[in-house]
Amino acid sequence: MPDTTAPHSAAPGGDAPTPASLAAADMVDADHPAVTEFAHRHAIGADDRARAVALYYAVRDGFRYDPYCVDLREQGMRASTVLAQGAGWCVTKAALLSAACRAVGIASRLGFADVRNHLSTERMRALMQTDEFVWHGYSEIWLDGAWRKATPAFNIELCTRFGLLPLEFDGVDDSIYHPFDSRGQRHMEYLREHGSFDDVPLQRIRTDFARYYPAWQIAEGALTDADFDADVSREPR
Repeated sequence: MPDTTAPHSAAPGGDAPTPASLAAADMVDADHPAVTEFAHRHAIGADDRARAVALYYAVRDGFRYDPYCVDLREQGMRASTVLAQGAGWCVTKAALLSAACRAVGIASRLGFADVRNHLSTERMRALMQTDEFVWHGYSEIWLDGAWRKATPAFNIELCTRFGLLPLEFDGVDDSIYHPFDSRGQRHMEYLREHGSFDDVPLQRIRTDFARYYPAWQIAEGALTDADFDADVSREPR
């Protein structure tokens, strides 16, 4: 069986899709009945670009961004779990977007980068003890002969609360986070790329989370009983 978690080059217009970028994978479970139904219901448009854009917005705004629901078990990382929970974080929402694209015949994979100044709360900062977020995830979708980056993590309601510029996606330009928010304050800084993957590289993510966030690992469950939206409302504007 091929290793679907081996990285690819993410150069725009570079390496072409492989069969794995159209196939179901363990966590990018494009063949799950709920994923298939979701994809066919929302992939509306005359061509792949229009369908991919429609799927992007269906994932971005149809599911709450909730980093408190991080569950590094295989079941917790699957695209179908986002559908079941109605929420996800950057990696699982990207997995859903990629799975939905594959379900309607559009090649897609996952990209990852370490970033600084990611949206967080006081509770998260206390547990993480760093301003670096490792393995921030997004989708890469093959459209018109090139890989287009699409980041469906932050739903528009959350962006409004935090004063962030919601990420739009037109299927032509990469959709990645802005370095500044709507008030001109420093927002996302991309530090290093991990490459592109046909499935979630779960063991690598687990290893780096344990290394970068030991307090989070020790306090396992400290976030699952907390309310992310309530913590967001208490953040200074």
